[in-house]
Order: sequence, then structure tokens, then C-alpha cells
Amino acid sequence: MKTKITRLICFALLTGNAFAQEIPKGWFKAGSKPGDYSMTVDHETFHGGKGSALVKSTADKPGGFGTLMQTFKADEFLGKRVRLSGYVRSQDVADWAGLWMRVDGPRGEPLAFDNMQKRAIKGSGDWTKYEIVLDVPDSAQQIAFGLLLTGKGSVWMDDLSFEVVGKDVPTTGETMAKESTSTYVNLDFED
Repeated sequence: MKTKITRLICFALLTGNAFAQEIPKGWFKAGSKPGDYSMTVDHETFHGGKGSALVKSTADKPGGFGTLMQTFKADEFLGKRVRLSGYVRSQDVADWAGLWMRVDGPRGEPLAFDNMQKRAIKGSGDWTKYEIVLDVPDSAQQIAFGLLLTGKGSVWMDDLSFEVVGKDVPTTGETMAKESTSTYVNLDFED
């Protein structure tokens, strides 16, 4: 028994302490090249509480992007405008990083999307609050969100929240699909 424990400890040390590399509960790895990034809970760097989520490049030349994400049913937010907010810290981000949120329709098609690429997180920075605001159409089925990193660097996220906001709060992303109208309109293209 003592030998098995010693071997397990040696294995953990050789593989980068596998026990400390847990993906946060309820989250999963994704992206175009998730294997080029580690995604873990960090109990040493955090905004509030006792931990944060860390996405960090691990390849010499990371390709594509990695994201730590989750999805949930859109039912609670149908027909509403929703704000995802949270704190992000960055270190040596060579390309870009950002929070992101996507609203998906009945066939999995994106109805609304924002990944902060037009206001990307780059370089190194202390904890900063970021927000994404999207409309959730009545036809929405699920909402996906997370933190993405493309290229070398490290980013942390902490203290995320979702809230319904009024229509006076501007959206930050793109509407991908329009809701259908009750009848045809503008057939002569004069409006």
C-alpha cells in the first residue's frame, strides 16, 4: 500500500501535480485547440473568495483558442436582456482573451454572440470588471458562456454573475438571427 501511494505521488509530481489541475465543477474545456491550454482552479490568485478559474497556454506555440465554459437552458431569460459580468486578470497575453456569451436557438444556431474580440484583453492587467449584454429571443434554447484565450499567456476569471437588465442597457454583441415578423414587410424596398 505504501508503495502504491509513493508511486501515485511521484506520478502526480512528474505530470505537473495532477491533483491540483482540477477543472472547476460544472465547467468544461473546449475551443479549437483546448489541448494547448490548461484550465484549472487557482487557489492562490483570486478576486474574491478562495479561488478563481485559470486558463493558461501550455504549448510552445499555442494554436487556435482554448475556453473554459458551461451551458445552461435559456428558459429563465426568454424574451429578456441579460448581462454577464465578472472580473478578469491577465498576464502576458500575447494575442487576446475575453469573456464570451452565446445564445443558441432550437437547432443549435447562434442567435446572439459576443466574445469581446473588438475590445480584447491583451498584455498584463489587474482584476478588471467586464460585461457582456445580449438579448435572449423567445426561441432561444440555451446560453453558453466562458473565458477564452488565444495564444500565449494566462487569464483568470472570478465572481461572475448573470442578471436581467432593462432595454435601456445597450447590447455589446451581435444579433445573429432575426425573429420572424407576423407578416411580410417592405416588399418594394422603399422603407
